[in-house]
Amino acid sequence: MKTMKFLAGLTFAIVSVFTLASCNDDDGYVWYYYPQPNALVTVKPIEGAGFYMQLDDSTTLYPVNMAVSPYGDKEVRALVCYREVNPVNDYYSKSVEVSWMDSILTKAAVPYPADGDVDEYGDDAIEIVKDWVNIAEDGYLTLRFRTLWGNTGVAHYVNLLTGVNPDDPYEVEFKHNAYGDVEGIWGDALVAFRLSDLPDTEGKTVKITLKYKSFSGEKSIQFDYCSRKSTTVEGSVERAAYSSRLK
Repeated sequence: MKTMKFLAGLTFAIVSVFTLASCNDDDGYVWYYYPQPNALVTVKPIEGAGFYMQLDDSTTLYPVNMAVSPYGDKEVRALVCYREVNPVNDYYSKSVEVSWMDSILTKAAVPYPADGDVDEYGDDAIEIVKDWVNIAEDGYLTLRFRTLWGNTGVAHYVNLLTGVNPDDPYEVEFKHNAYGDVEGIWGDALVAFRLSDLPDTEGKTVKITLKYKSFSGEKSIQFDYCSRKSTTVEGSVERAAYSSRLK
């Protein structure tokens, strides 16, 4: 948990940005366009048979132009830019061609300590940024958050605590330890937490209440949540740049 997670996504720092480059032959210019991500997925490896991507709770994507996952045997959440193609693989909802993919920090939620000692998880402020990637799906809670970043040598520690409210098992708390790096410039990062510790909703949709300490005090936000469904198959701009400084 103390290992710093490197997000090979500096390319995402320039997503949806036109880049101007000089040409040597005619002193003209060429505009390069980096397409925006059009999906947030779970990258799911299949032993001995490549991988597929879970788009939402029920839609699966088969990548026709990638034989193996760039993340090996790890299941991760990722931003992806893809287009649908034909024919559709018989075992998946859609066949797609992937333009690029970029993983985000993916980690398990942490049960609330029995002794109540949460000091190691920190009490530093963050803001939850309104964004389409904020969602509870496929057994994960994915969040875009904002905080202050100063010393580039300091990795911020983020976690999601479960079991914080005995009366509501679906109440969770975002914790942030900046290790003293609490001044600097505003920057956004992405993180996904596995929710496997939460009780099975048995096919029903319930509300997850996310508590967190903001720069203006304690806040909470709710998400619709249904436990992860099994999927039978055979056979990834600035906000992400800061994700390389999370653990």
